[in-house]
Amino acid sequence: MTLRVFCLSVAAGAFLFGPVAAQTASSAPKSSPVAPSPGSASDATHTSAPTAPPVSATTSTPPPPVAASEAHTGPVPPPPPGKGQVVFFRPRGYSGALVWFNVRENGVALGKLTPGVYFVKITDPGTHTFTAATENHNVLHLEVDDGETYYVKGTITMGFFVGEANMAPSDEATFDKAYPKMKLAAPPEPEPVEKGG
Repeated sequence: MTLRVFCLSVAAGAFLFGPVAAQTASSAPKSSPVAPSPGSASDATHTSAPTAPPVSATTSTPPPPVAASEAHTGPVPPPPPGKGQVVFFRPRGYSGALVWFNVRENGVALGKLTPGVYFVKITDPGTHTFTAATENHNVLHLEVDDGETYYVKGTITMGFFVGEANMAPSDEATFDKAYPKMKLAAPPEPEPVEKGG
């Protein structure tokens, strides 16, 4: 009899308190994720680095001025201070290809113009007279200014036997176009001195 009452008491207790215990467990607040504390590693990954303020166009410094030697991009540099220069050139071509001529000033050879060559004569400012001769005698008068570069194009035109030398003023664009197929002329060879009689 005592054993039976004890079993009934345990069953009644389980019946009465079981749902309460289950309900208490289910009504307990669920654990929420812990917010990272300031300065923690996860907080550091989400902080953005400070950005530099935008640079105003009015506060930027202008580029330094370009030196004259750096500004020059062509094949012929400017003349020395106080001087001018004349670029004599003869583009490659079939007309008169076997004929050449010397450019002279006051009878002195400055350079030999064969097809596809050029040379530069640095000279004092003033009036200069250049000559060339084959079958003919070609004369070119040129006024040279301080610091300036002049271009003279040499050609051979039709003649009776050999062809005629021709020198004519030209420009930098014409020289630059012919330049890739030209080379610098060799210095003129010293000419024999004529003995007086």
